[in-house]
Amino acid sequence: MLNCSDIAVIGAGPYGLSIAAHLRARDIEHRIIGDPMRFWLGHMPKGMLLKSDGFASTLYDPGRDFTLWHYCKERNIEYADLGIPVRIEDFCAYGLAFQQRFAPNLDNKKVTTLERARAGFTLYLSDGESFTAQRVVVATGLSHFEHVPSQLAALPEDLWSHSCAHVDLNRFKGRDVTVIGAGASATELATLLHEAGSNVCMVARQPSIELHTRMPSSRTHAQKIRRPISTIGPGWKSRFFTDLPVVFHHLPRLVQNRLVKGFLGPAGGWFLRGRLDQVPLLAGYQIEGAEASTDRAILWLRSGNGDARRLETEHVIAATGYRADIRRLPFLSAGITSQLKLFDNVPELSSHFESSVPGLFFVGAAAVNSFGPVLRFACGAKFAASRLSYYLARTSRLTKRRTAAAAPQPAHSAWP
Repeated sequence: MLNCSDIAVIGAGPYGLSIAAHLRARDIEHRIIGDPMRFWLGHMPKGMLLKSDGFASTLYDPGRDFTLWHYCKERNIEYADLGIPVRIEDFCAYGLAFQQRFAPNLDNKKVTTLERARAGFTLYLSDGESFTAQRVVVATGLSHFEHVPSQLAALPEDLWSHSCAHVDLNRFKGRDVTVIGAGASATELATLLHEAGSNVCMVARQPSIELHTRMPSSRTHAQKIRRPISTIGPGWKSRFFTDLPVVFHHLPRLVQNRLVKGFLGPAGGWFLRGRLDQVPLLAGYQIEGAEASTDRAILWLRSGNGDARRLETEHVIAATGYRADIRRLPFLSAGITSQLKLFDNVPELSSHFESSVPGLFFVGAAAVNSFGPVLRFACGAKFAASRLSYYLARTSRLTKRRTAAAAPQPAHSAWP
């Protein structure tokens, strides 16, 4: 007989750990499966600084008893809500400390298959174990969603890679490297490669590279009113996305789609000013084609005004971001995937993150179309964990009551 759990959480990044912390606080029986902070530890370059400010780079327990501020204070690490960039090493170490406190029973395993079962779902794990769960929360973040321009497909795999493949950049010291992209990943990776001794060049479709402006630690009342602060940036539009994701959920789909696609274009962090300037840039160029020549890659580029360029390089890194596509999650069975109602390759979700498959929930990048851009960021875990845990707690109580009511009642002996 298989072991059974009420709720299974797949993924142990900011979303999965925050949800587990909320479920634990509500005393809801659950299992969380995953390698804690794996995406951040295994897919971000050493020396990276988070683009989000300190107050927006935290995980979420219900009482806010262990924020990034608490962690840094305990360990005497320099920290400020605004103005001091968060190092990737500190963020990952904080995430692991959060896991020890709020998800101590985490199963550091991998879910290989998720299937529907008579009473919910069956999860098969990498060590051969399997168990059933009545409800499942998929919180795998950006894993498996990396986007690579189709033009690079003609290159051998040893000549190109996605930015998420690189933690230690020393392997590129003294080598010619071309970084494709103009966003946070591209700008920071190109800067770190240059500082690690690579001969690096950037290629971007945009006519110029944008860097964010450093947010001052103190502002006037008028400035606060004109551009209120939020965890995803200043401005009233950002505040709408962070404060009212449920309202976003009820907007017409075409409006949702327009708002998501038009919000926060590619840009690097303010801390790259003066550093990124050292990196050669081909701005306004798109890749028309690519081919291999012995052990080098040849890129054919064309600008908006028709100017053609040939670029030869030892390695191409596609720092071209991520596109959520639920069909790329390797553990979802074909049966589940075929039953999911999708829009733009992500599930259509209820106001409580439930998909068209009853009992199956999605948070993070897969929920952006349903709840707005805040779900792109780690800070979106605050809303997701609070709302989802409340719903799961309420439905758990209802299920227990119905089960108890349906159970056979013990017979009472009759007195003469």
